[in-house]
Amino acid sequence: MQPESKIKNKIDLLKERSQSAEEGGGADRIEKQKRSGKLTARERIDFFLDEGSFEEFDKFVVHRSTDFGLEKQKFPGDGVVTGHGLVDGREVFVFAQDFTVFGGSLSETHAQKICKVMDLAMKTGAPVIGLNDSGGARIQEGVVSLGGYADIFLRNTLASGVVPQISCIMGPCAGGAVYSPAITDFNVMVKDTSYMFITGPDVIKTVTHEDVTKDELGGAVTHNVKSGVAHFAADSDEHALRITRELLSFIPSNNMELPPFVPTSDPTDRTDEALNSIVPVSSNQPYDIREIINKVVDEGYFFEVQELYAPNIVVGFARLGGMSVGIVANQPAFLAGVLDIDASVKAARFVRFCDCFNIPLITFEDVPGFLPGVNQEHLGIIRHGAKLLYAFAEATVPKITVITRKAYGGAYCVMASKHIRTDINFAFPTAEIAVMGAEGAVGVLFRREIAEGDETYRQNKVAEFEDKFANPYIAAERGFIDEVIEPKFTRPKLIRALSLLKNKRDSNPPKKHGNIPL
Repeated sequence: MQPESKIKNKIDLLKERSQSAEEGGGADRIEKQKRSGKLTARERIDFFLDEGSFEEFDKFVVHRSTDFGLEKQKFPGDGVVTGHGLVDGREVFVFAQDFTVFGGSLSETHAQKICKVMDLAMKTGAPVIGLNDSGGARIQEGVVSLGGYADIFLRNTLASGVVPQISCIMGPCAGGAVYSPAITDFNVMVKDTSYMFITGPDVIKTVTHEDVTKDELGGAVTHNVKSGVAHFAADSDEHALRITRELLSFIPSNNMELPPFVPTSDPTDRTDEALNSIVPVSSNQPYDIREIINKVVDEGYFFEVQELYAPNIVVGFARLGGMSVGIVANQPAFLAGVLDIDASVKAARFVRFCDCFNIPLITFEDVPGFLPGVNQEHLGIIRHGAKLLYAFAEATVPKITVITRKAYGGAYCVMASKHIRTDINFAFPTAEIAVMGAEGAVGVLFRREIAEGDETYRQNKVAEFEDKFANPYIAAERGFIDEVIEPKFTRPKLIRALSLLKNKRDSNPPKKHGNIPL
């Protein structure tokens, strides 16, 4: 045989094996996957990455087990497609579990493939995107598959705060498998086709006699509304992948870089007269804080995170003068914007993510305090509320606060006040900074007189308290507010402050790490 023929044969063999690897579990299983409304692992990667940019690793890896008949069932790739590619020209690492091969179950080699891309991501400073679609540990491999999960969990932990990690749950994710997405920064779930839980409905029925469906127990809506485990609920695989691409556009590739700058045609000195009338005259009247956010940020676009969970606080990404920022805002339209356990934890985790990845924080504050109640106290609102306080105090990124209306009691301190190292603090003329509202304060200070039934006296004292404290000027006199601004100037004021703070340097005392009140 001529050398040219030998080379051609080897190339043909390569093509043949590549084709075999790309067929996954076979045509029948692929067709079943598509009938369920799901893309295949390779289709997901192709849709997610820039066209033609995917470079695959370990395409021919197979499992090593010889137990329970597995020696006769070997599929190239072993149920997971791994590699790297580009998203808007930026390098990312990706793994996509293939449900058509052993139900996407995790084996020793399957785990090693995932660990390889995570290790390379850490070395090169690129995000890791996991497309999860797995029935869990491969039972035939026993403790070896469990060890594979632990190897992944370790890397999730070490990579946390170093490179962004995003999980797309695009099928089942059960048992120990859920802990990897739980450690990652963001979870995107797909309605009707994805679910996450520690123990499934059958086990729950056996142990607790509760009847529940997979979707009710751990579907996308459940985890977006009730548990807060997920951050986005997508309508389809494609929608989930588009959300993930957009999310990446706001964040840097690693903790040593700044977020991407996106030029805008929206003037940096743009004012908006409508901002002067959004906050109601009555301090008890609700309004949607997103009306203020949308009128201030570039192009009026706010990319909200965890929209369905703890709606009394709003978090998400936007741009100001092309600069990516993280926004935390009390929401007076829900529970008057009060801080409760869920809102505190939601905001604290978002603040810490932004601090990890050099994303400036903008806080819009209108908070009447922490939610009172026996249930909240018994569930630990003291501990959970302290998480948000800790997160803001620990953060060293540029921090800017705008008090739009109420800033009462301990919640004033928590919401990025000047006292916990916030750099620039603005207030609208409608701001009310006090220990508590006028009605409550007068009820405490003049309880005896009010008990005697003099309603005119009570009204006068309330008016007196409001006149003295229901404004931002005492705080401004003390320097706790840097400037009281006319609302229409909010956008240019924030952009100017961000420009001032772009070279900010701050640090925390030397330590291994703090002990946040978990």
